[in-house]
Amino acid sequence: MKTIIILGDGMADYPIEQLNGKTPLQYAETPYMDMLARTGRTGRLVTVPDGYTPGSEVANTAILGYDLDVVYEGRGPLEAASIGYEMDPLDLALRCNIISVRSDGTIKTHNGGNLTTEESTPLVTYLNENLGSDKVKFVRGIQYRHLLIIKGGSKYIECAPPHDHPNEEWAPLLVKPKHGMENYKEEGRLTPQETADLVNDLIIRSKELLEKHPFNIQRQEEGKDLANIIWPWSGGYRPAMQTLSEIYPNIKSGAVISAVDLIRGIGHYAGLDIIKVDGATGLWDTNYEGKTAAAIEQLKHKDFVFLHVEASDEAGHDGEVMLKVKTIENLDSRMIGPIVEATKQWNEPVCIAVLPDHYTPVEKRIHIGEPVPFIINAPGLDPDSVQTYDEYSCVNGGYGILRLSEFMQELNKIK
Repeated sequence: MKTIIILGDGMADYPIEQLNGKTPLQYAETPYMDMLARTGRTGRLVTVPDGYTPGSEVANTAILGYDLDVVYEGRGPLEAASIGYEMDPLDLALRCNIISVRSDGTIKTHNGGNLTTEESTPLVTYLNENLGSDKVKFVRGIQYRHLLIIKGGSKYIECAPPHDHPNEEWAPLLVKPKHGMENYKEEGRLTPQETADLVNDLIIRSKELLEKHPFNIQRQEEGKDLANIIWPWSGGYRPAMQTLSEIYPNIKSGAVISAVDLIRGIGHYAGLDIIKVDGATGLWDTNYEGKTAAAIEQLKHKDFVFLHVEASDEAGHDGEVMLKVKTIENLDSRMIGPIVEATKQWNEPVCIAVLPDHYTPVEKRIHIGEPVPFIINAPGLDPDSVQTYDEYSCVNGGYGILRLSEFMQELNKIK
């Protein structure tokens, strides 16, 4: 049986007064998700192990069945793999946002005012010209998401994800060495304290540089958010991951479709083909139809497809209630619906799973690691009593609560 996982990043939420006490999932018109729930089986999934922050790198890796204690190295190395940067053994790769901070020292947005890749490219070049060295390199990614490579850096540092700290002062959130490991020494690497000092120096110097760049001078004149400081976080070394085919023998081939470097990087190490789609932005205006067509085409020839959509997460971080509702409706009508209609005509059966990776509540604007609702729908699978797909209906689902790799184990039991 072929399998497709359709993941609406950050789709889960809490009841909102503006939506008459409903969650965005409950409020949105989602006939296809509700149909899959009604004719399939549902439950809730713990996607964030104890001791881990509820980031997409953690949750998506767990959803795909990996033991985070064995493979986790942070976002940086995953995004490096996605954009084709081959890490040296002594590299420390950190995700490097270009963010927007206010004159009062608080973080306004984690995305530099929704930078496009075209806008951020000269900024990354500028950073390399002024801050790069034999130890420091900036690597362009997508939109506001880039990489900072520290040759010989230590991963034993504590960095604050910028999307978890909107409206907070940035200075107290600067990088720190992990407690008790300040002077820990690995051969060929800086100590954690030395690494933290280096990264913090880059952050502070980047603010002065970026605010002088013509791009930000023009933005200020236009009253727009500035892309005026770098924010490195979630660093690590090159990970050692088995492919999904090595873990699950029935997955002989697979593909990942996403606009986000992080997800592509996970797919790279999982042994999945990375399928890039023109117009896939990672935002509410992504190319739903193009990604849907790519998913259907890949599923014709492969055993497994992981289709990731970032839009709901970004709406949650921006605190946009009705936009989040719209992203959920788009996922249902422009992706899930066409996939359901196409695959039901096939001779070979297809298992369709739908879930978010974590909560991104619009009223909190940060990731929350609560168990997320999920659907598994496949021919021959006995349905449970759940009639609609949302955070509360799935509490009564037939799967109950699954943890981490148990989700992939259940998918791979279906024949």
